[in-house]
Amino acid sequence: MQVGQTKQNPKPKKINLRTPDVMEAVQAEVLTHYRSELVDHIRANGNQVTVDGLTIRLAKEFGFCYGVERAIDLAYAARKVFKDKPLYLIGEIIHNPEVNHQIKAMGIQVICGKESDVDADIERLQEGDIVIIPAFGAEVSVMDRIKAKGCQFVDTTCGDVMSVWKRVRQYARDQYTSIIHGKAWHEETKATSSRATSQGNGHYLVVFDLDETAVVCDYIRNGGDREAFLEKFKGAYSKGFDPDEHLKLVGVANQTTMLRGETEEVQNRLKKAMVDRYGEDELAKHFRSFDTICGATQDRQDALRVLLKDKMDLLLVVGGYNSSNTSHLAEMGEASLPTFFIKNASKLKSAGIIQHYNQHTKDEIETSDWWPEGDLTVGITAGASCPNNLIEDVIRRVVELKSIPIEKFYQKLGIEEVETVKTA
Repeated sequence: MQVGQTKQNPKPKKINLRTPDVMEAVQAEVLTHYRSELVDHIRANGNQVTVDGLTIRLAKEFGFCYGVERAIDLAYAARKVFKDKPLYLIGEIIHNPEVNHQIKAMGIQVICGKESDVDADIERLQEGDIVIIPAFGAEVSVMDRIKAKGCQFVDTTCGDVMSVWKRVRQYARDQYTSIIHGKAWHEETKATSSRATSQGNGHYLVVFDLDETAVVCDYIRNGGDREAFLEKFKGAYSKGFDPDEHLKLVGVANQTTMLRGETEEVQNRLKKAMVDRYGEDELAKHFRSFDTICGATQDRQDALRVLLKDKMDLLLVVGGYNSSNTSHLAEMGEASLPTFFIKNASKLKSAGIIQHYNQHTKDEIETSDWWPEGDLTVGITAGASCPNNLIEDVIRRVVELKSIPIEKFYQKLGIEEVETVKTA
């Protein structure tokens, strides 16, 4: 853990939270909160179980990734090590409401969140206060202001995110504009964008999808109405960005949780536009790219792609509605079969009603008559920020809706002590 400089101690102090005794206690507590014996047994059973006409199929990869586990472990460790000190967290530790609720229940206070008064939050911090940086990282301006207060940091930023930061900083040093495939409003992309400008001379432009990429490509090839371009991308580019000047040298990066195929297409289209504008021989002088999709994100997308090859009646995607990697899993499912993006098992109201997130309208909706009659195969996957205990809750609710005693599933999976299994 890195500690901000203070007047009394000008040199950064290293504090190791990951000592054997601390981590042993932390991991035991994390397992208690988030593990599922039922999910473990289904995984060991080939990620599938069938009882009385109901088949549950799990994607081979789902749920917590290493980066999320590390972030949660460090937050729990900070609480154990600094028992008597106030702890602060910049925004959400990860994008899962149940996990964030648990973090708050441990007495960790959220600052600088989307609904916060950032100035007021930073002003109340005191020298030596402990501030946790979430898995997405934080914007440079926020970090600098908190450092100036003399606070200590517990940095849980994912290594994959920091790899993107390294890339966009290099682009800036070489005077290339970073074109970032991502969501301009997402914490990770905001943190990444701030790294592109942190050295004073860098620029960035965020493109959300292929339609926005097409607009950029057209401008690279043909120029256009500068003011209309700036208006279209308002809020998604750096201060002083000029498309007539800053689209001559571009380097592509991405939010780590986007769909790989879409990011690759963004790169390919931008590359083709630069070839059309400057010629193949000059491409290396004008265009750079680098694969920065998170490995865990890709593993979960690949696993769902395999799962979708099987015949299923419906797919449940479990996770926080503001989770980017989870939303892309739901997007993949929607292209193949009835898919419902749910926050937790409570959204399975009955065989007649399900509440789920509509990514197109950006709100939670109700769908009726969603539950097929007869033999049923249900696929389940979850984003990298969803714990296994929530997936167990969903499985148990599906079994309940099918009017099958859960004990039959336990027996099929060889789980003997039914009473030790968590109830939804």
